[in-house]
Amino acid sequence: MQLPVLRGRGVADNPQNRFEPLAYEPDAEERASEEYAPDTRLYRDHTKSILARNNSPDVPFDVSVNPYRGCEHGCVYCLDPRTPILYADMSWRPIGQVEEGDELVGFDEYPAPGRTRKFRKTRVEAVWWSRKPTLRLVTDQADVITTAEHRWLQARNFRWSRADQLAPGHKLRHATVTPDEPFDEDYRVGYVAGMTLGDGTFRYEPGWRSRKLGFPQSYWRVALADPEPLHRLRRFLGTLAIDVELRDFDGGASCRARMAKLETRSLAKLAVSHGLLEHPRDTRSYRRGFVAGFFDAAGHASGSLRISQVDQAVLERVRRYCLTFGFAMQLEDRQLGASTLRLIGSLRDRVRFFSVFQPVIQRKLDSVFGRGMNLAPEVVRAVEPGQTADVIDIQTSTGTFIAGGLATHNCYARPTHEYLGFSAGLDFESRILVKENAPALLRKALSAKSWKPQSIALSGNTDPYQPIERQLRITRGILEVLAEFRNPVGIITKNHLVTRDLDLLAELAAHQAAVVNVSVTTLDPELRAVMEPRTATPARRLDAIRAVADAGIPVGVMVAPVIPGLTDHELPAILEAAAEAGATRASWIPVRLPHAVAPLFEQWLADHRPERREKVLNRIREMRGGALNDARFGARMRGQGIFAEQTGALFRATCKRLGLNAERRPLSSAAFRVPVQPGGQLGLFS
Repeated sequence: MQLPVLRGRGVADNPQNRFEPLAYEPDAEERASEEYAPDTRLYRDHTKSILARNNSPDVPFDVSVNPYRGCEHGCVYCLDPRTPILYADMSWRPIGQVEEGDELVGFDEYPAPGRTRKFRKTRVEAVWWSRKPTLRLVTDQADVITTAEHRWLQARNFRWSRADQLAPGHKLRHATVTPDEPFDEDYRVGYVAGMTLGDGTFRYEPGWRSRKLGFPQSYWRVALADPEPLHRLRRFLGTLAIDVELRDFDGGASCRARMAKLETRSLAKLAVSHGLLEHPRDTRSYRRGFVAGFFDAAGHASGSLRISQVDQAVLERVRRYCLTFGFAMQLEDRQLGASTLRLIGSLRDRVRFFSVFQPVIQRKLDSVFGRGMNLAPEVVRAVEPGQTADVIDIQTSTGTFIAGGLATHNCYARPTHEYLGFSAGLDFESRILVKENAPALLRKALSAKSWKPQSIALSGNTDPYQPIERQLRITRGILEVLAEFRNPVGIITKNHLVTRDLDLLAELAAHQAAVVNVSVTTLDPELRAVMEPRTATPARRLDAIRAVADAGIPVGVMVAPVIPGLTDHELPAILEAAAEAGATRASWIPVRLPHAVAPLFEQWLADHRPERREKVLNRIREMRGGALNDARFGARMRGQGIFAEQTGALFRATCKRLGLNAERRPLSSAAFRVPVQPGGQLGLFS
């Protein structure tokens, strides 16, 4: 049938959306439960995949099934937190340090008609963290851990391509990454020397004394219109025991810009300065600082990048320093005025110049923006499967940024909520995606010839026993399929609802193919109510352990997260209560605060446990190497330092005393079978 043409519209039909609202009426039991929230909305998820890969050294399962995707766990993110991104100050810093409001180097998502893309300053509007399977994208100069859906700009046809669409031989747009280097003492001394020789005045010789005794007037002064280098210079001098004050400076009638100066006439400070200026240091940091200071004082960025100075000997010194970093500087000699050093190369060489030396005047750094994005082509060498990892996604005002040296786009792998207009905050606690066909998809996956029987985690992201499971029974349907195939499964949950499915779990356990782990964070019901609302109470969780154990199913307790200074003292009591209820295995994980979670947790402490706030945060920092989080594999699940060691020792001693973890039989897939479906045919030797 031919559809009517609608005036002003290109199509006349609305095909089914991948996600559609799911109406449900909570029953009396759910309404009475602490887990019930009347503003939760459900959406059917019609995606065709069901198995997620979790190849991580920190996770005991390689495959997981997620019947529900909601809260903060429903997203797929972009990049490893260690991936360097290019900031607007031309420094490369790990994306894991990024915050909302930071300014980065971006570019046009799509060029204007007939034009090329240009560099643009871009602002970080949002930051999200999660844990997802990754890919490793390798080029000659880049090695980036990303997710399959993340998009990169191809150099050959300027097309956006997902990471899983790339192959060896494809070319991407690339800028050279410069490792972020500290401003150590050598850099600071070099900067002071470069600024002084670039546009400063220094009048002092060793042995000079007061002008009242007939000696020349002694002073050191740097005067500029740009405030940034003066503030940096004052800060650097302070670390060198030379304290100077910032004051206004009269540049004369010909000077239209307001100027300021740093100045000292102290003979003691001048003596120290003389030693710094007269004894160059033969280090990389000193040369970086010297060129940065000289450029801030005497450099120009409108048009080409150049540095002007009357003293050609000093320019030769600058050129020599630049050459050691791979920059070619052409000297243009002017007999009657200042000579000029000019950077030879393209705009990407200018970006690298700024990144290496780190000058501080923003108006000069901003000379990059608005110019054509002529980044070099970079050949893809490999796209390899990676581990499941903590990954981060950001949203920028241009939709673009540069990560690992490669031109990239905000991740479009957030269809489960971004495409629906959901936010990254409270929406994820009240907008749940439901995969009603999960059992059918799982049956199809387990029936495939490519399936190799192995343990499946239920689930890898969100709790499989969310409140709506009482009615939808999707998790139970998944367990029915697993029982049919006798495929081993491990369940992680905080909710008592797991006891509903003891019949299926016992059936699997008879084949050594089921284990249940119940998470217990605290035995304090009041603390649980504010820390983990809408989860089962501690008493109900212990009841769940007891019921699972009584059904003959191996059950363990996961004490997670252990919060030092708040819940760590409960560790022995939790293990004792769980062992008494029938748990035979146990594990613990210290609290983890990925970047975007840290401020939320700090605010939670301020709201609910203000008297413990500083103690808790300080203890976490001691367990995380001075930070609130450590994303490294291995370390992130155990922490480091004396408190992590003490907690681990207490955990092991308590487990030994209680007999926990004395014998942990692994799950077995030996009984796996592919059941004959109705109407199917038995094998010849079945």
